[in-house]
Amino acid sequence: MKSVLNLFDFSQKVNYRTEILAGLTVAMTMIPESLSFAILAGFPPLVGLYGAFIMGLVTAIFGGRPGLISGGAGATVIVLIALMKSHGLEYVFGAVALAGVVQIAVGLLKLGKFVRLVPQPVMFGFVNGLAIIIFMSQFEQFRTVVNGEITWLRGTPLYVMSALVALTVAIVLLFPRITKKIPASLAAIAVVFLLVIGFNIDTKQVQDIASVSGSLPPFHIPQIPSTLETLQIIFPYAAIMAAVGLTEGLLTLNLVDEITGTKGNSNRECVAQGGANILNGFFYGMGGCPMIAQTLVNLSAGSRARLSGIVAALTILIIILVGAPVIGKLPVAALVGVMIMVAVGTFEWASLRILRRMPRSDIFVMIVVTGITVILHNLALAVLIGVIISALVFAWDNAKRIRARKHVDGDGVKHYDIYGPLFFGSVAGFAEKFDPQNDPQQVIIDFAESRVVDMSAIEALSSLTKRYHQLGKTVRLQHLSPDCRQLLKNAEAIIEVNVVEDPTYRIPV
Repeated sequence: MKSVLNLFDFSQKVNYRTEILAGLTVAMTMIPESLSFAILAGFPPLVGLYGAFIMGLVTAIFGGRPGLISGGAGATVIVLIALMKSHGLEYVFGAVALAGVVQIAVGLLKLGKFVRLVPQPVMFGFVNGLAIIIFMSQFEQFRTVVNGEITWLRGTPLYVMSALVALTVAIVLLFPRITKKIPASLAAIAVVFLLVIGFNIDTKQVQDIASVSGSLPPFHIPQIPSTLETLQIIFPYAAIMAAVGLTEGLLTLNLVDEITGTKGNSNRECVAQGGANILNGFFYGMGGCPMIAQTLVNLSAGSRARLSGIVAALTILIIILVGAPVIGKLPVAALVGVMIMVAVGTFEWASLRILRRMPRSDIFVMIVVTGITVILHNLALAVLIGVIISALVFAWDNAKRIRARKHVDGDGVKHYDIYGPLFFGSVAGFAEKFDPQNDPQQVIIDFAESRVVDMSAIEALSSLTKRYHQLGKTVRLQHLSPDCRQLLKNAEAIIEVNVVEDPTYRIPV
């Protein structure tokens, strides 16, 4: 019984009122977004809602941390648009299920921890880019269809929509001064909804986007051929979807860790995402991943447990089954206002305040990641490029740190005391430190303050040793750490160096 309570986080003190209200707020913001993404990709609208329900419920119960909200996220849906156009919905379901298998494999192999390698400037760029995307995507709600063509709202409809959005933003900003027992976002949606219904205001509603009425998610085996050719078609989409979902999910998990001051389980989150996507593939859902906007709505409403995510998922299901007539009348302007405030809250304003104190390379990385996120909407690519640039900058900085202090002892032996890591980036500078022509017969290279890191370093040592041997001189390596000696021993078949053993020596790591 205790393990079950721990699973749902009910063994700890939970504010049920806060969790339920937060879950309701999350559901209200997730429904129109899921519908919009489904329509954008060419899926039936209910496929988006089924995806939000399945992802939300499974990850809320089994995910890597409380407070994290998953649903039919645009980042993963965008990956599937091309597959939908070329092969149809059945292949999409197959790709979603296969993406889940890949994500479970990543979790079981405990590869989720590698998200810790993402530098802070990349995190800043990732979050800022998402905030800009969330904000800019709200402008799509100011469009309408006239005579079969999509056009911007004009005249009275535009003024009404803008006024309702402004009212929603004002309520979200001011309501916490009155009370914090009810989430400001939920209060804003309720007030604007009652205002529109009470005064019969003509404005865009959720039902204008698509119908949200339906049944329980039906079990459905993807109708695709079980052939190698099919696998070749869907696997690239599945792999990209899995990568995008895990990247966005684990970075969002880290963000929640920072906000709540607690620690989530990245590998468990990978497995939960994978399981949810497999179910999506077989229960008519479009799949998804953790959603940073809804997660921040959840946290800002005071949620810190799993209950809010469960409530949000069940609310979506109830709305599909019985609540569609009411939810369909929700003014889109209220949801737009809430999402605008989420975007404002998502943006890392601190990154602008410390901009002048950040290294130029970090500023460049942050801007590049933000730009790629906003322009291409490819979160995985943005993070990957940011990490690569950061790694190259790190390698360059360390390559410049290789130094050598030289002295000759009483026996006429010349010592080179090396400082800084010896790796692929520093081997050129390392080779320039030596003077084989003018050095004495005996040379000792001391690595007490250095490390031999990779194969490039080993090759540099081998080349240097050969240069001295060709002149009839001897080179010995001294004070190598155990891991460095093991590295050289593993490569002894292709190089020849003379190592002075120091069995008790160990370099601080």
